[in-house]
Amino acid sequence: MLLVDVDGPLNPYAAKPQRRPHGYRTHRLLTPRWEEAERRRPAAWGIPDRRVKPLRVWLNPAHGPALRALPFDLVRATTWEDEANEFVAPILGLPSLPVVSWSVPRPEPGGGVFWKTPEIVAWVAGRAFAWVDDEITDTDRAWVRNRHRGPALLHRMDPRVGLTEDDFGVPAAWAAGLE
Repeated sequence: MLLVDVDGPLNPYAAKPQRRPHGYRTHRLLTPRWEEAERRRPAAWGIPDRRVKPLRVWLNPAHGPALRALPFDLVRATTWEDEANEFVAPILGLPSLPVVSWSVPRPEPGGGVFWKTPEIVAWVAGRAFAWVDDEITDTDRAWVRNRHRGPALLHRMDPRVGLTEDDFGVPAAWAAGLE
């Protein structure tokens, strides 16, 4: 299976605000969770209720077909959770996908391990997996090597650029090596 994050891989949020990466289109999405978070923030500061601006999301429509062409069962590993299926999937031409649900509050594993890493290892339950995220580090790779009994590929990509052809090639080559 291939676990894919939204912000970073599919939405290059760290790109310069006025420099949308090539191939991406701008979408303004007002998800229920984004709206709730944006309404809570001013209320906590004593600021009167105001209109919530939709979240700017850059998505590349070529990513849907490219992901579907990979030899994996796709899974969402994103804080968007089910909202990714409702808001992002239709734009990319993807079906509704399984979603990793995160613990609340999020556990902090410590030692420089990304908070998603232990939850993903628990979710995959020993199955072979590739994971694409912009926050993966060598510490996460070592943590997975020591605690996951199946094959695993943790691929970090640049959140200023989003997924590139090379980023699609890495998990495809890894999967071919498992056969």
